[in-house]
Amino acid sequence: MENLSRRKALSLGVALGLVGVANPARAWASEGSVTQGSATGAAAGTGPEWIWDDAADPLMASMIDGGHVPAINTAWASWVNNNDPLPGGLPAEFAAYLRQVNRLPSWADPVKLARAADFNRRKDTYLFMLYGLGSGIMSTVIPREAKSVYWSAGGADMQDRAAKTFTFGYDLSELGAFKPTGQFVVTANKTRVVHAAVRHLLPQSPHWRAVADETIPISAADILVTFHSLGTYVYRKLLDWKVPFPAADQEAFLHSWQVAVHLLGVPYEHIPKTWAEAERQSARVLTPILTPSTEGIALAEELLGLTAQIDLGVTRGFLNEFVRYVLSDEVGDWLGLKRDYASAALVRTAWPAFILFREGLSPVMPGAFYMFDQFVRALAMLFLNKGSSGTTTPITIPTGNRPG
Repeated sequence: MENLSRRKALSLGVALGLVGVANPARAWASEGSVTQGSATGAAAGTGPEWIWDDAADPLMASMIDGGHVPAINTAWASWVNNNDPLPGGLPAEFAAYLRQVNRLPSWADPVKLARAADFNRRKDTYLFMLYGLGSGIMSTVIPREAKSVYWSAGGADMQDRAAKTFTFGYDLSELGAFKPTGQFVVTANKTRVVHAAVRHLLPQSPHWRAVADETIPISAADILVTFHSLGTYVYRKLLDWKVPFPAADQEAFLHSWQVAVHLLGVPYEHIPKTWAEAERQSARVLTPILTPSTEGIALAEELLGLTAQIDLGVTRGFLNEFVRYVLSDEVGDWLGLKRDYASAALVRTAWPAFILFREGLSPVMPGAFYMFDQFVRALAMLFLNKGSSGTTTPITIPTGNRPG
């Protein structure tokens, strides 16, 4: 069984471009923290699988048990841009917490963040596809994530849940995302609060407890696994697809994710310092754990069903084959994605040609160019507030779990 698991990890590692799966034992500590000497308090030397959020967790337990969440959701609906003043109507303790965390860390580099935002907008076509059909579907074969999502309140409305997840990446990708007029710092802090709420609520669900292998969800380790399924995965795919990706853009892209992960509450010393380190960490903590689950299979079907609503001549067979293309046939088989060999041939020939043409590396426009181009834009709009807004998706704090 151990050899079988090792072969599975190796085959997936090759398919996803996450090579070097030589030792699947967990190894979290960064070889060099984002900023030297930044490990503080109890987090120093503590594995992130045992770290949650000492600042937000007790606060949100108090807010939920005290019945304050509906008022908070109403009050902070107008709190969108990073430089927006905190709205009135918030409990004093909650407002004090937001004033403390709603800022960039001292080590954030505004030049790198600006370059990352510019890179994200230049490459948004690939990012939408990779985040949406790559990382989004990969999350359904990350067992802890799939089970937590499915049994939380968000799992009962996957279009709304997908919209909230998508807006995190969208706001991160926006020009000026970290500037006062951007939205990402607020989005990240709202997301951190939602995570804290879920940590309090989900252990109360008998359905989640029956399938979970952890007693409290969304540890710092779980957030890092999600980072690798997003940032590290996308980084490797862009290189594999030979998308022009200069070293300065790579460094800036990583820095934006380092800041994002920090804003979600992950201790500094566990945030990878380089992409080489990120890939090594991903090979140890993400690739070996990928496997199907009942909840994950159901979520994947819901997500692909939502995407099929776009109906721009893109069939479900195309979606299935694009997922297989960006993740692997093994993942496709786990999720029961039916084969469409005509679509498979289209994806494997037209998508590389699409990239070459968009990057000015080929004068030949592939016949499927407009189909890909329109599909990417429709995908973005579908998940931005259920298609009703192209700018933001309201993030609300849950007060319960998915019904049985």
